[in-house]
Amino acid sequence: MAKGQHQIDTPQIDRHRIPGHIAIIMDGNGRWASARGLPRVFGHRAGRDAVRRALEGCRELGVGILTLYAFSTENWRRSQEEVVALMELLHEAVIAEAEELVQNGVRFRTSGDLASIPTVTRNALAELSARTAGNSAVVLNLALNYGGRAEIVHAARELAREVATGTRTADSIDEAALAARLYTAGLPDPDLLVRTGAEQRLSNFLLWQSAYTELVFLDIYWPDFTREHLVHAIAAFQARQRRFGGLSDG
Repeated sequence: MAKGQHQIDTPQIDRHRIPGHIAIIMDGNGRWASARGLPRVFGHRAGRDAVRRALEGCRELGVGILTLYAFSTENWRRSQEEVVALMELLHEAVIAEAEELVQNGVRFRTSGDLASIPTVTRNALAELSARTAGNSAVVLNLALNYGGRAEIVHAARELAREVATGTRTADSIDEAALAARLYTAGLPDPDLLVRTGAEQRLSNFLLWQSAYTELVFLDIYWPDFTREHLVHAIAAFQARQRRFGGLSDG
């Protein structure tokens, strides 16, 4: 599939086997803009339309949860100009899209360490989460200032504090206890993880949660993502037999 290709053959999918939780690494915004001779921020703005298409597609197809890798712990290493632009774009999007999310039954939430997010944006995120808490059509989970390794360290520290204060024994720590202290606590693990941008790696995203997630990599930049690409990824998911390590590969 060529980069920038908007239309692809849309396969038939089984509406009874739609993945309940899809996670997406939205890669390629900067390269999309650079290929057009534009500043990188133009790619991030174009990517906002792709977010809308992905969310609408998930809601239409019956996907219960959409998790988007919006800003990683490593993204702070980018130029100050780009980081500032990303934070401004995030705040702008939260304000602009709030009413539509409310009206469309979207429940908004975040996963990550929000302490470093600008206060005004953090407040807007919290307000949107509160306004949509009763919605049930689809969950939109933004991974913000998120890193998979940092998340696991955070959970381990929480458990260590409980052991130190005597509220828990070390022997009582199991996978469920750690999972309950992850940023994604309360959400099931993703069934399908999609990455655009032609790269084929997780980039520190949902490392714990993706142990048995099906992975699909698309050779397009994120701003070019359409409903057809979502259907293509779901069809690839449905063509696989999920084994979870419990069945023979023979």
